[in-house]
Amino acid sequence: MTLLTIIIILFTGGIVAWLSERYFKAGGRWISLISLLLSALLLTNYSTFIHSTEVGITEPWWDSLQISWIPRFGIDFHLAIDGLSFLMLALTLAMGIFGVLMTWNDISFRRGFFYFNYLWTLAGVAGVFTAIDLFLFFFFWEVMLIPMLFLIAVWGYEQRIYAAIKFFIFTQASSLLMLIAIVALVYIHYTNTGQLTFNYNALLDARLSPGVAYWLMLGFFVAFIVKLPALPFHTWLPDAHTQAPTAGSILLAAILLKTGAYGLLRFNLPLFPESSIEFAPVAMTIGAISIIYGAMLAFAQRDMKRLVAYSSVSHMGFVLLGLYALDTIAIQGAVMQMIAHGLSTAALFALVGALQHRLHTRDMQQLGGLWARLPKLSAVALFFAVASLGLPGLGNFVAEFTVLVGSFRSNHWITALAAIGLIGAALYALLMMQKVFFGKLNKRLEKPIREQETTDLTIRESCALLTLAGLLVFIGLHPQPIFNIADQTVQRSTAKIEAALYIQNSTRDKLSTQIHPIKLEHTSIEEKTP
Repeated sequence: MTLLTIIIILFTGGIVAWLSERYFKAGGRWISLISLLLSALLLTNYSTFIHSTEVGITEPWWDSLQISWIPRFGIDFHLAIDGLSFLMLALTLAMGIFGVLMTWNDISFRRGFFYFNYLWTLAGVAGVFTAIDLFLFFFFWEVMLIPMLFLIAVWGYEQRIYAAIKFFIFTQASSLLMLIAIVALVYIHYTNTGQLTFNYNALLDARLSPGVAYWLMLGFFVAFIVKLPALPFHTWLPDAHTQAPTAGSILLAAILLKTGAYGLLRFNLPLFPESSIEFAPVAMTIGAISIIYGAMLAFAQRDMKRLVAYSSVSHMGFVLLGLYALDTIAIQGAVMQMIAHGLSTAALFALVGALQHRLHTRDMQQLGGLWARLPKLSAVALFFAVASLGLPGLGNFVAEFTVLVGSFRSNHWITALAAIGLIGAALYALLMMQKVFFGKLNKRLEKPIREQETTDLTIRESCALLTLAGLLVFIGLHPQPIFNIADQTVQRSTAKIEAALYIQNSTRDKLSTQIHPIKLEHTSIEEKTP
């Protein structure tokens, strides 16, 4: 019941936050913070399972709840949690708390409705990370879409309506493909077994012809890489990030992008192992190109938010590369990248929002020399900038290095191509620091800073940002706990991949042993022919 309680708290907290605005203007943010803290406290109940592999617990799920929902169609309200779900759920709640703290005073109108949409987005994401029934998964996948649409369209900036509609069209169209693939998978399983079910564990054993499995895999794949996002389905992300309020950008970067990566690991690889093996070189190539393309476009931006948004395209390319390397080490690196990217990019978006709130601009051409006036904010920005470019000793370095090591064993050339993106990351991160924080103070800022008495980071902002910095240092110097928590899920998700590879290799060896004697006999005949 813990999982259900967490989701109920988030849904209920959103409603209460909306209604509380009539009586207490600041009630929404306090109710949101309390709801998230309660949910995080409940999640700690699963801390005893973190060392489950050491104590001999081998069950696939740490906890599960299954309630009959629509029995006529074999649909259950089925939630479950394992190591991967735990990490993603912890990231969701932590980033939710971080977003509330960093934007404590940013929302000036319709505060109750803002926090309603904020908490409902988090509730939908929590459902995505814990739903085991595929229909329920799709339900939560759609639930997180509408509140985020409102966050962008109502509290965004000048082009917010355009960005919100673009975000909705991309995600809704891809979701339709996934729904078609889910229904087709369930129907094929029903015709083969007579069992109508949307249960993930049952559908893992679905018997599919190679052609059908390939098309179903593509339906899931497109839906997930649109949310990831990867080239060429990434164009909604820069607009959504640029126009979204700071809290919305934090949710998008730290959490919503991870639902796409989670879907690939949880569903694509184990449900369609043979098709995933066949498609892996294409997916790895898309990931490598996304890494370089995102870095190049980030380097070309003037808007700080767009720079960080395109950097997300580049960093999430490492996730796609690692997942489809079909190597345990690379997949572990992809999971680490999901967490490290969530922490570092959320902090960067929060810092950009803090600058815009103080100086009313994100244009790097209009900024400069801020280190002398805002030393605390500048120092923290430098930390997260070098974290983003992969400084050794921080979580991003461990993630990207592990992905490249595992991917190199799978495909040398694609991995070498992807490694070029590391150079691009250093260029755009250091360029941002040089233009915004170093050099002389831009003359355009002298008057606004003097008149408004622009303040540095507050204690609340400093504590929130330093907490994320501490987490990046911890997982950078001691990443093994993350690997241990995710290991059982990674092993289970790749088991079918390994089995399919073994069958393919065995079949190839048998064919080679059958063809080899024929070649020898043919050669001997040619030798005897005058």
